[in-house]
Amino acid sequence: MIKIFFTVTAFLIISFVFAQQPQVKVEEGIMEGITLSSGVQAFRGIPFAKPPVGNLRWKEPQPADHWTGVRKVDRFGNSPMQKPIYGDMRFRSPGISEDCLYLNIWRPKAGGSGKLPVLVYFYGGGFNAGDGSENRYDGESFAKAGIIVVTVNYRLGIFGFFAHPELTQESQKNASGNYGLLDQYAALKWVKKNIAAFGGNPDEVTIGGESAGSMSVSAQMSSPLSKGLFKRAIGQSGSVFNLRYGTISLGEQEQRGVTFAAKVNAGNLSQLRKIPAAELLDWASEPGAFMTRLIIDGYFLPKSPLEIFEAGEQSKVPLLAGWTSTEAPYLAFTGKSYPSPNNYERLVREQFGTGADEVLKLYPGKTESEVLKSATGLASDNFIVYSTWKWLDLQRKNSGQPVYVYIFSKARPSMKAAYSDVETGLAGGINKKSDNTDKENLPPALPGASHASDIEYLLGNLNSNDVFDWTKDDYKTSLLGQRYFINFIKTGNPNGRDLAVWPKTTATDKFMNILNIAIEAKASPEQFRERYLFLDGLFVEKEQRFLKSP
Repeated sequence: MIKIFFTVTAFLIISFVFAQQPQVKVEEGIMEGITLSSGVQAFRGIPFAKPPVGNLRWKEPQPADHWTGVRKVDRFGNSPMQKPIYGDMRFRSPGISEDCLYLNIWRPKAGGSGKLPVLVYFYGGGFNAGDGSENRYDGESFAKAGIIVVTVNYRLGIFGFFAHPELTQESQKNASGNYGLLDQYAALKWVKKNIAAFGGNPDEVTIGGESAGSMSVSAQMSSPLSKGLFKRAIGQSGSVFNLRYGTISLGEQEQRGVTFAAKVNAGNLSQLRKIPAAELLDWASEPGAFMTRLIIDGYFLPKSPLEIFEAGEQSKVPLLAGWTSTEAPYLAFTGKSYPSPNNYERLVREQFGTGADEVLKLYPGKTESEVLKSATGLASDNFIVYSTWKWLDLQRKNSGQPVYVYIFSKARPSMKAAYSDVETGLAGGINKKSDNTDKENLPPALPGASHASDIEYLLGNLNSNDVFDWTKDDYKTSLLGQRYFINFIKTGNPNGRDLAVWPKTTATDKFMNILNIAIEAKASPEQFRERYLFLDGLFVEKEQRFLKSP
């Protein structure tokens, strides 16, 4: 009798627990998520579009299928097709697949009544890697602060940015290529339509991202398709106004597509679509076989982003954006050359030609110490700092909205002893230590916050990264940065009680006001405007040549 009693009791408890799992009804059907130990509710692996497989490969995402019954969304969906490029990417997905168009949602314990602010976040990875299941993008921390967080998968590389004349011809929009960006757009439409069911306010959406995710935010701001789908924007290191990774014309990317098709012996589009995904990825990953670029396709991007922003045709929303203090180490500019004044000047003259004298004024290198600082600055600015600055400058001049500019400068602590066989990479990832003896004879990189190192801090996910030996100062910096971000997501203004004032920058300001985020926060006028104006001349000249080309 006692045994029966306990069996029945256990059954009732288990039934009660399962009954308490959160359920939400959206347009496609009813879904059931999970409740985390913090009380935050998570919905993982929600399909926001049909799987882009078969004849849907290289097509604009189609609305997701409806389902009957209750669909469990307790596990992350597949990652997009990609190679293991970056050592710091740790996915919680079951694996890679073309069937990858899923999003994830975290909401506060109380759920809300359709009034909560929303953050939709796009991952980085150079448009060739990444996914929304990574721990560093986890939304639990922000959800505990009263924000609904959405991470979105989008197609990458050959699957997300392949253009071809046949694809353009079959498209009703007479365009091809920007499928990854169109995936993001489809996710934003899905959020607009369904987020109220989770307690979110569809009119209080902020989009954010880091690196390629930040470039994605600037691309969504450029596109007329995405207007009205978000109210604010956050960019961490990157924009479409990039000296090295700029946009490309549809015609040029189509010709690259024709060359690729010939390389894989595919005579037509049907044959291209029949190539197994893994095989296609292998082909595209060969050196020089395929180059991922954002495309001025006449549809998602009807004109170049520079033309769009200069004409004030972009989404006119408040923008919070910035970069890390050492986005790239000096080695990214000097390579294997010792950072001596003579070597530095030689490299500057080789790269900048007639502009070298001006570069040497702005980035002086008369001593080894100066070379280390200037080469770090030049590598970082060329890589991603200038492009982020340009985005902010265009937005504040042509939108009527404020921008908030930051530099994140808290360096990560040392790695834990268990990771003694790895080192940080050029773009913030971790790699196995090389046996390169030449590197041992070079000076160490300057201390600072490297590319992508700010993500765990600013999204509140330090605990998810077990590589580094985090300290109290790291957690203090993380809480400080989170407070500014959370305030901005909720109100459009990062300032708040007991926080150092973060001055906005508008069209009337001569210099940008920049908040340095570290253990403490402090604002000051921008220090290197002349550097960015010089690089701006190079970028604008390059864009003008591009616009004049047939």
